Amino acid sequence: MNYGFILPKGDARTAAEFAQAAEEVGWDGFFVWDPVWGIDPWVALAAAAMLTHRIKLGTMLTPVSRCRPWQLAGQTATLDNLSGGRVILGVGLGALDTGFAEFGEVTDRSTRAELMDEGLEVITGLWKGQPFSYAGKHYHIQPLKFPQLPPPPTQQPRIPIWVVGAWPRPKSMQRVLRYDGLLPAKMPAKKRKFLNVTTRDIRQMKAYIDANRTTTTPFDIIVEGKTPGNDPHKDAIAVLPWIEAGATWWLEGMWDDNQADHVLARIRQGPPRAKD
Repeated sequence: MNYGFILPKGDARTAAEFAQAAEEVGWDGFFVWDPVWGIDPWVALAAAAMLTHRIKLGTMLTPVSRCRPWQLAGQTATLDNLSGGRVILGVGLGALDTGFAEFGEVTDRSTRAELMDEGLEVITGLWKGQPFSYAGKHYHIQPLKFPQLPPPPTQQPRIPIWVVGAWPRPKSMQRVLRYDGLLPAKMPAKKRKFLNVTTRDIRQMKAYIDANRTTTTPFDIIVEGKTPGNDPHKDAIAVLPWIEAGATWWLEGMWDDNQADHVLARIRQGPPRAKD
């Protein structure tokens, strides 16, 4: 099991300093929020990259529908090269209540799903280099002849992409199969409301992925939760069932307590390690 920490709030300097603290005590990943408007996640992660050497760096998560995919491809590749190959791109449709309507972003769920699918195809295509062309419903791209092109990401065959998968919806889960990690969600058919994901759900999702994923690249299953940090026994009780269900990453989320001193104190307590 790998252990990551999600920074709930903070500017680029905070991200850099807290990522450094996280690396020092053994966290495996450090993640920041990608808001509609707010602290730029890629600037924050670039700052974190300059003060760290080992820890993975990523977003939790990036709504691809409101990004220009060629810009996101360049941001992630630039950071991957700067960090020596430590980027993880977490993607999903995003939460509408974070400002989508207020800033004129697409709110229709089906259209956002289309934009994400095409956007990811564009991003992964551009990571491979030129010449690259694309003809979709929303994006049309011709090969670029400009002489100064960005280098490909350090990580090959690509930067890992973690995708939200709504269980048991076929289209959502089929999207997950094409990439490198599952951010599990649960939304039964004919409902628009997410339900809490259980360890039983994780087992079912893992079985589906094992049975249907044909690529042989590594694949992660990521769960998010909160542990006390000062009680190894309670930490183990919280984490072990998810390990047994098949999760490969635990992300510590402190969304309900984002005071900087509290967040830093929890980081310094270290990850809630349990025997895998």
